[in-house]
Order: sequence, then C-alpha cells, then structure tokens
Amino acid sequence: MLLSALVVVPAVTTGADEVKPLRLCADPTNLPFSSDDPAKPGLYLEIGQALAQRLGRPVTYSWYKSYFGKRTVRVTLLSKQCDAMIGLPLVDDFMGPAVIFSKSIAREGYALVSAKDRQLTGIDELRGLRVAVQYQTTPQNLLALRDEIVKVTVLSPDEGMQKLDEGKADVAFVWAPVAGWLNKTVYGDKYRVVPTEGEGLLWSTAIGFAKAGSGLRDEVDAVLPLLREEIDRLFVKYGVPNDATIKFGQNGVTGTATAAVPVEPKTEPTTVGQVASDKAPSGGDKQADLAAGQELFNGTCGHCHGPNAVQAERKIDLRLLKKRYGEDMEATYWKTVNDGRPAKGMPAWKEVFNEDQLKSVYVYLQSVQDSGS
Repeated sequence: MLLSALVVVPAVTTGADEVKPLRLCADPTNLPFSSDDPAKPGLYLEIGQALAQRLGRPVTYSWYKSYFGKRTVRVTLLSKQCDAMIGLPLVDDFMGPAVIFSKSIAREGYALVSAKDRQLTGIDELRGLRVAVQYQTTPQNLLALRDEIVKVTVLSPDEGMQKLDEGKADVAFVWAPVAGWLNKTVYGDKYRVVPTEGEGLLWSTAIGFAKAGSGLRDEVDAVLPLLREEIDRLFVKYGVPNDATIKFGQNGVTGTATAAVPVEPKTEPTTVGQVASDKAPSGGDKQADLAAGQELFNGTCGHCHGPNAVQAERKIDLRLLKKRYGEDMEATYWKTVNDGRPAKGMPAWKEVFNEDQLKSVYVYLQSVQDSGS
C-alpha cells in the first residue's frame, strides 16, 4: 500500500481559544485535483482553501494516494485522519450511510476530445472514426457493440490524449478533468473537450464527510453558495470542463455498464459498490439478517475483503475467521468493528452502524466460513 506521510500544519490559536483546522484528505500527486506543490495545489485543494477561509479556519492536509478508491476513503476519512474529502460522487450508493455529503459542487465525468474544427453532437458522428477509449470504463462498454467505430484501447486519459496528438486516433473518449488539464498544460488548448452525459458518463460531485461530521457538513453547506463564482473560476483555471454536454442514450443507444464514480481518480473512476442498507435487520428472522448483512458487507466491506467475502489474500480473507480465532471469533469480530484497526486501514464502525446492523454482518460472515480443515 502506498501511504505518504501525513502533513500536519499546527492549528492557529487566538488567545486562549484554539481554532480547529479544516483537515482535508488529498492525493499529493494527482493534478488537476490535488498536489503537494504549493505553486500548483490543484482544483480540490483550492476549493478547500477558499472554503476554510470562509469558515475562518486554517487548513491542513492528510496525504494519501487516491487510486485505492474506496479504501482511500476508509483509511483517511472514516479513520478520522481528516474531516472532509472534496470531489466524491454524489450518488445514493456510495459507501452507504458511512459517508454523508455536502450540496453538489460540480458535475464531472467523461468527455469527447477532438480537433477544434470537428463538431460532435452524439455517438453517430463517431462512425468510421478511430476512437481512443479507456479500458474498463463506461465509454468502452458503450462503444463495444458499435462495429462501425474503430476502437483504440488505452489505459489512461494521458495515453488517449497522446494517441490523439500522434494522429493514431481521431477522437479520445476519456476522463474529462484529466483531458482538460492536459489540453491546457501540455497541448496548448489545441483540442475541443466536450463533456458527455448519459448512464455512467456524468454525475454530480460533492464534499464527503464521515457520518459523525454532520455539523461540519451543515457549516460547509451554508457557505458553499458564496463560493459559486470562485469554484467556477477554478474549474476554468485547471481546464476542467463543466459546461454543456453531448447527450448519449438517444436513438436507442445506451450504455451497458454500471455507473462509475471518481475518488480523485489518477486514471479512471472507481466502480460503484452496492449501497449499504440503513435498515436494521428484523432481529428474529435469520434469513432477513443474513440478507441484510450480505448487503451491508458488500456495500461497505467488499472493496477490501472481496464481494461476498471472496478474497484471495489470506490475511484479509474473512472466510477464515473461524479457523483463525475458533471460539474467540465473535469476540474478535465485535472488538474489531467497534474499535477498528487504524494501523491496518480498518476504521471503527460503531459510530456509523447500529448494533443490529453490525450483528447482521456477523450473521452473514458466519454463513461463509470455510468449513475445511
């Protein structure tokens, strides 16, 4: 796991009163979103700085690589290493009730990048063209059944932009914020970057907080309208498109992929996980507990411990709990979910889920224990 050192700036004090800093989770090398270079802090960090100024607080940063996706959120935000994470997807099924959100700050997604004299208004204009499309993304699935479009598979927005610039592709269908940033800083604004809209192509982003941070969330929501012009200016500064979109899904053409979401993406967004249910299990119906526990596990724990607890890495394979702990399995479970294991990236869940919900997860884990010797 790549974990950079936490950078902590001392809180400002005024007389006997201590002003609490706004602690932001951020990736140190993920422009246009964030950077530990003060000369180019990035879109999200500048939004955070403007926000902290409005709140009358200093700002500090907890640096952690963002391409671990939801695991990043767990290790930083949910482990109380920071107070807020800017740029999380404002969708119903992102880490269940563990993460709460501010009002929307923007819309982000994928874009079509082409020469400025090429007018694109939909998928049909891509016929006969070579389209650089990012591997394992919604755009790739969207174009998969269109044989009349030549797909040039790339692994990152950077590679897609490079193929376009080398003349090996006519259009790049890639992650819009990075494409816009590269167009501005590397390619001299020579390309047209147009956001797309459709299933899994565009979504709202917001500032995420741990469930216990509702007070701070409300403070942030109160000042966000005052920052609208500043946020719009910052999107322009970092070349991130945030304007009119090309709408996909017309004329019977729809994507087949599930929605994708960004967590300060290095190359592409992280796949959406199942929503964690906020309904308590019935308590008396084991099958209901089992189903509720499985849903909660997959939505909250599955991205580290594997969907349905299927995990090849033995040290985090929860199917081996019975073998590992024997009669102490239940006691170990409750200690772990209540207190967490911060050093290993496991947050405490007792302030996020109630006892019935955590019990349902234990019921589910009992059902998947390896019975072999």
